[in-house]
Amino acid sequence: MKIAVTGLNNVDNPGPGVPVIRGIREAEGFDGEIIGLIYDALEPGAYMNEVASKNYLIPYPSGGLDIYFERLAQINEIEKIDVIIPTLDAEMFAFAKLKPKLESIGIKTLVPTVDQLTIRGKDKLFNFCEKHNISAPKNYLASSVQDLYKLPSELKYPVVIKGIFYDAYVANNFDDAENYFNKISSKWGYPIIVQEYIKGNEYNVCALGNGEGDTVGAVAMKKLFITDKGKGWAGVSIEDNEIVEISKKIIKELNWIGGAEFEFMRDEMTNKNYLLEINPRFPAWVYLAVAAGQNLPHAAVELAQGKEVEPFESYEIGKIFIRYSWDLITDIKKFEEITVKGVLNNG
Repeated sequence: MKIAVTGLNNVDNPGPGVPVIRGIREAEGFDGEIIGLIYDALEPGAYMNEVASKNYLIPYPSGGLDIYFERLAQINEIEKIDVIIPTLDAEMFAFAKLKPKLESIGIKTLVPTVDQLTIRGKDKLFNFCEKHNISAPKNYLASSVQDLYKLPSELKYPVVIKGIFYDAYVANNFDDAENYFNKISSKWGYPIIVQEYIKGNEYNVCALGNGEGDTVGAVAMKKLFITDKGKGWAGVSIEDNEIVEISKKIIKELNWIGGAEFEFMRDEMTNKNYLLEINPRFPAWVYLAVAAGQNLPHAAVELAQGKEVEPFESYEIGKIFIRYSWDLITDIKKFEEITVKGVLNNG
């Protein structure tokens, strides 16, 4: 059994790859090999011997699906990969579109469909929530700075300026909004999302759908420490039936397949939960779910192979994760190996 996982960029804005691999490795009876797929020669996970036995450099999906598939097929010729678990937002459309071709060379995946990815997109989510009676902040799509002058009257400062893929900033006035608009659009393009600001505390749910409307598992977490990039650096598993049930409702409505993270903001005045985003992959804190008793990464591997997976019924409350920095010392020869040959062997 060979399982390939992407997203080993374990930095200040960490990818989910390393915790996904930890979960798979720790599953009872697991006897397989992990292959790392990396986009940058300096992704830290590639140099951690206990993570992947081999790591292959792959091109970004934005370079074209044909080139992307060609590299995956080339790696498969060597490794004979059984399952690929992609873990980054920017790859999901590529894997959804390439799923039939990957299956034709023997590689199974567990990813949302193109339609599912489109519906949960940041520019479409508010419409989905309105249709299904789920509370969400009001959204306005802006394609030019001039659109900021036309914000609906119900959107009052502060507002949140968000990119279509990544990045979000709180703008307290028009000058802030214009600055963040230009910053995000130059990086991620259009449209830019102007969102109603909800003041409160953030809560997240990590979940897994089987593609038939059923939730295989779902774990709720409250962020205890948030970085300046808005990433949770510490969090605790909590009992919160309301946000878990909302997450299950969404999985059912979409027939969601694969991992997902549901981000909620709880209004500090009303205690009302607002759905902010649906991320179409496991979050970087997925190992907390594993530690709390729901090994969702391993369940995803089982589902990808077409196996029946019994839903998790509960999880342990009060488990805390805390991230930390650790200087990993390696040799320049390893960096040269991955840069020149495109592969790093940790075996």
